[in-house]
Amino acid sequence: MDIVVTGANGFLGRHLVHALERAGHLVLPITRSTSFMERSSYLRRADAVYHVAGVNRPERVEEFTTGNVDLTEAIATELLSYNPVPVFFASSIQATQDNPYGNSKREAEDILRLYGQRSGAPVHIYRLPNLFGKWGRPFYNSAVTTFCYQIARGEDVTVTHPNHVLTLAHVDDVVASFVGALHKTESTNPDVPTHQITLFDLARMIESFEAVRMARGVPDVSDPFTKKLYSTYLSYLPKERMVTPLLMHQDVRGSFTELFKTPDRGQVSVNVAKPGITKGEHWHESKHEQFIVVSGEGVIRLRLMDQDQIISFHVSEEQLEVIEIPPGYVHHIENTGVKDLVTVMWVNEPFDASQPDTYRATVAQDAEVS
Repeated sequence: MDIVVTGANGFLGRHLVHALERAGHLVLPITRSTSFMERSSYLRRADAVYHVAGVNRPERVEEFTTGNVDLTEAIATELLSYNPVPVFFASSIQATQDNPYGNSKREAEDILRLYGQRSGAPVHIYRLPNLFGKWGRPFYNSAVTTFCYQIARGEDVTVTHPNHVLTLAHVDDVVASFVGALHKTESTNPDVPTHQITLFDLARMIESFEAVRMARGVPDVSDPFTKKLYSTYLSYLPKERMVTPLLMHQDVRGSFTELFKTPDRGQVSVNVAKPGITKGEHWHESKHEQFIVVSGEGVIRLRLMDQDQIISFHVSEEQLEVIEIPPGYVHHIENTGVKDLVTVMWVNEPFDASQPDTYRATVAQDAEVS
């Protein structure tokens, strides 16, 4: 389909263009630099129109009318004249308020509803709250964008109205709804998932992300809003913050490096063993681990405490496998190859020096092997 997107280089428009192109559609972008003739040409070709352009922070109040009402009327008039097609409109929850911005959005809605009545084409009006996500402009698009930008750069955040409640929607949710409704034949007033949070809590939440990152942790993202907000925060990291040097515990045997750790989902580390080296020789009361050899070859041996029989697993980069290390088993890993043995290790809890739950014992290599 040939699809017109107004405001194609704006925050919402940019995400929408990428989604439509991924779906195989040809996007006809309309921006402030698009000429009248080019705009008319696009509208004549369009199979659908996503009208997401708008003015929300003008220098003069009159621009609300020219940017929101007049543009919408021009588009509706052209479509009604020669090409009635479905229209998707990015309105605002402010349309219920008596202010210049809200009034202009409400007038634009009325224009499109009338267009739908006269043309018979479906019109989908989205009353959107504040949007957040990657690619936003700090100090312009939303408080989320500004807070993420500042905290990612170590700047102080000023919250002028801490108790003010924001209603937020993630830009990906909006775009998914837009694209998913492309073939609906009836006019709708669809909803998108929203989240509410005070400005104070929003700032503190983003600051907690940074604290977790600095501790090489990962926040709990089981809550959908936290997951979306954390992804948004990461998208504003400057280049120099995308790299974090890690502490490598090194000796003649190889190295051990913690990658990240969480209080409730464990710790991931990388263990390097030189050729001929055996590492481990201990067991845990309740801690349990998973080993994945990603480079080199070796053997993992386990022996249940107070028993002699040894369980062996030959591991190599040729076949990635997860080897479970249950509690109560003495275990080690031996490099039997000619190059470094690199193992990714997950343990169900971060290491705590005050309660290590790690006890020295030896896997007797000359015992019966099975």
